[in-house]
Amino acid sequence: MKKIICSLAAALVMGFSAFADEGMWLLPLLEKLNADAMKDLGCRLTPEQIYSINNASLKDAIVIFGGGCTGEMISEKGLLVTNHHCGYSSIQALSSDEHNYLEDGYWAMNSSEELPVPGLSVTFMKSMTDVTDEIVKAKDQTAAIQQIREKATNENPNCRIMVQPFYNENAWYLIVYKTYTDVRFVGAPPASIGKFGGETDNWMWPRHTGDFSMFRVYAGKDNEPAEYSEDNVPYTPAKSLKISLKGINEGDYTMIMGFPGSTQRFQTEAQLKQQIELQDIAIAARTLRQDIMWKWMETDPSIRLKYSNKYASSSNGWKKWIGQKQSFEDLDIIEKESRKEADFTKWVNAKKSRVEKYGTALADIAEGVAAGDQVKKDIRLLSESVMRIELCNMAAALDNSFARYINEGKDTTGAINAAVESLADNYEDYCEPLDREEAAALLKFYRDNAREENYLIGLDADFATMDIDAFVDKLFNESVYTSFDKVKAAVGNGGVAAVSSDPVINLLNSIYLTFAKIGRPEGAEKIAEGSKAFTAGLMEWQKDKPMYPDANFTMRLTYGTVKSYSPKDAVQYLYYSTIYGVMEKEDPDNYEFRVPAGLKDLYNAKDYGRYAMPDGNLPCCFLTTNDITGGNSGSPVMNADGDLIGLAFDGNWESMSSDVMFEPDLQRCICVDIRYVLFLVDKLGGAGYLTKEMTFAE
Repeated sequence: MKKIICSLAAALVMGFSAFADEGMWLLPLLEKLNADAMKDLGCRLTPEQIYSINNASLKDAIVIFGGGCTGEMISEKGLLVTNHHCGYSSIQALSSDEHNYLEDGYWAMNSSEELPVPGLSVTFMKSMTDVTDEIVKAKDQTAAIQQIREKATNENPNCRIMVQPFYNENAWYLIVYKTYTDVRFVGAPPASIGKFGGETDNWMWPRHTGDFSMFRVYAGKDNEPAEYSEDNVPYTPAKSLKISLKGINEGDYTMIMGFPGSTQRFQTEAQLKQQIELQDIAIAARTLRQDIMWKWMETDPSIRLKYSNKYASSSNGWKKWIGQKQSFEDLDIIEKESRKEADFTKWVNAKKSRVEKYGTALADIAEGVAAGDQVKKDIRLLSESVMRIELCNMAAALDNSFARYINEGKDTTGAINAAVESLADNYEDYCEPLDREEAAALLKFYRDNAREENYLIGLDADFATMDIDAFVDKLFNESVYTSFDKVKAAVGNGGVAAVSSDPVINLLNSIYLTFAKIGRPEGAEKIAEGSKAFTAGLMEWQKDKPMYPDANFTMRLTYGTVKSYSPKDAVQYLYYSTIYGVMEKEDPDNYEFRVPAGLKDLYNAKDYGRYAMPDGNLPCCFLTTNDITGGNSGSPVMNADGDLIGLAFDGNWESMSSDVMFEPDLQRCICVDIRYVLFLVDKLGGAGYLTKEMTFAE
């Protein structure tokens, strides 16, 4: 263990001549690893101006938005901007058929019109400290981690403490976060702008999506986190980003800070093959579900509103996985990994001490992958099919809430009544005939693809031969879980017994029994041990190459440049798009490509104000070489001075394998230009007053 850690430390101290573009870098290591490369590329900030625990720095303006995105502070009055698709679920939850903010857009014209968003939070990272030595040298690592956590908790009131592993547990960091829960919706463009292009354009370039939304963070009068109250005041951040309207040019320095969610750049050939096979299962199941959702969404605006977030949540991963599989084939990803592992093994075998440390790493990982392979596939099939039946999930949600209220000390009557009320929001976004069709399709899909030993058991009929359509119709006709009113009436008349004897409970129990029968995949310990050794070996072997840890939803920085690209022979993509492309793509008969009348009026009048390019056109989006992944959505794209020039919101189709392997010639980050964002706020939304609280770079 000590030898592996020493190898890691030596690799870090080497100070890699880090390649531009590639890398999701840890902020505390910028001075050591990246300062020279960033300066050479054009950065005019010091590492201390980017990350400091003693003074205000850029990291103080960057937040975790909700549970899986990034946002940034753009005023001293708590104003925050992130992607439209990051605010999507919050906007959808605030919407109704009468006030459809998702479809129509919304702008608060003063603070009293800002809408509280229950359940939404933003989280600031206060500090990030290397505690590797304290943990790896401890006899009891679990106890050491707990001790570090407890000490930090006492020293940081109102904060959340995390001790997280990096480099497959070869390094550990203590991270201090502070979370604010009074967050209010300020505004967003209509879906015809915020999601312009829909799934057709998702992951594609050229892009013309105004993918942004704005919120405001509120705090107690002491600027500390506080639950929602009318007495709360706008939060004053330690740092907010200046905004640049100067525009961009090919080759300009760019950097992005945010919270990338997950990458797999230390995975082996065996793991990558399994990853594709698991994703194939999900792609097939989601294709089925999404086709049904979309069909119903097209029939009724009310159903579209109910299912817009469910559809988007499913389809984003679905399309990414389709593109990833294609990229694996086009770029020969698995073969490249195989060759790398062969070279690694040759290097290991050349020295006895390396064999002792790393000699079994790849075999251990392969053994662990094989041990759990079938169970993982069985679980993925179950979870992507019958476990998505909403009727069952309603019953499960009621059961879980009832158990929670009982544990909190309520009596049976109080617990079941409270549990029923907790379901109200679920039914706001529910369509019974859609779920009925989905249920039949998903049950058939599971039967067609599951191994016979994993067929559902305990049903009224034999799952192998039953008439699924008839079974589903009977289930939905007899169950009270098809509507909130029926559940409430049933409990009112018969208490707990009325819902616990519902026919959907039998199906739910059958799914639970099947899940339990499948069991947990084996091999996790082998994979963890092998991955730790393999990662340490790679760091020793590739001392002259960039070696950053896989993304794990901790704050990172990536730097690169504005750059065009050529996806294939004789095709060259320009590095920016304009409003002209919006009008080219307009199709009034296609929901994904509608253009609001107000935007067309501004286009026809060429009324772009100070947001226009020097040639008079209006920019929409642009490309950079920054290294991002899911979780970076909403991240600030900054210039060499740290001024905001755009928001990251997507990657490009040709490099969908980027979570596994960076491809510098093809990989691009798609960003919405801050000039388009503010044009839409000011000129289209009529909320130009918001720009008065922003600071613009001269």
